Amino acid sequence: MFGLPDAVAVVTGAGRGIGAASAVALAEAGADVVISARTAAQLAEVADKIEALGRRVVVVPADLSDLDAVAALAHTAVERLGRLDVVVNNVGGTLPNTFLTTTPDFLEDAFHFNVTTAHALTSAAVPLMLHSGGGSVVNIASVMGRLAGRGFLAYGTAKAALTHYTHLAAVDLAPRIRVNAIDVGSVHTSALDVVARDEKIRTSMEQATPLRRLGHPDEVAAAVLFLASRASGYTTGSVLRVDGGIGAPNLDFNLPDL
Repeated sequence: MFGLPDAVAVVTGAGRGIGAASAVALAEAGADVVISARTAAQLAEVADKIEALGRRVVVVPADLSDLDAVAALAHTAVERLGRLDVVVNNVGGTLPNTFLTTTPDFLEDAFHFNVTTAHALTSAAVPLMLHSGGGSVVNIASVMGRLAGRGFLAYGTAKAALTHYTHLAAVDLAPRIRVNAIDVGSVHTSALDVVARDEKIRTSMEQATPLRRLGHPDEVAAAVLFLASRASGYTTGSVLRVDGGIGAPNLDFNLPDL
């Protein structure tokens, strides 16, 4: 039930971290994959891993904040690989910021990069997925969409919106297309290196996590595979927590009171 024989998937932000691990996991399950991110060299490394598994891969270097570019990935999947069954909206992220330095433009940019891009790809993909009989959309959300911590105003707001987008889109697209999300906690990717390399900060984060460690991209990729495959065939509109069990933010920027 976890197999994806001859399915076709699109994975955004696939040059490294969760996106790269997800693309490889889908290929291991039998899917051909369109991978996209900004950096061609990173995508090439991921493509080599997919091809080594005997699967086809299409590499699309692109600025995925460009809505036309991200939407075009759906059509690329059909044109180059013949169909489209799975979309993984992984691209996103926003730098931490204080309240007073979170300008309206900063907040809008966070929403655009984390939510609007996901909608652009998903809405382009839906007619193509229906033509193939249906499919699965997986949105990569964050624990900060449900937890409150200083410095996460823009990021947390955008990820909360992506989570509720998941609930709403699941109803709109049922029964032929399933839409689910993953609430990701602190996963040791290159994006977290800036804090994880500091032993004191890393230890503090680990101690504030019930499982006492940071997550690994492969653990999120396994959840992506579950939500993409028939194994989750009776699951839609759900948010799967892959967060080490945290109930409060485990990273404190030590921002002072105003």
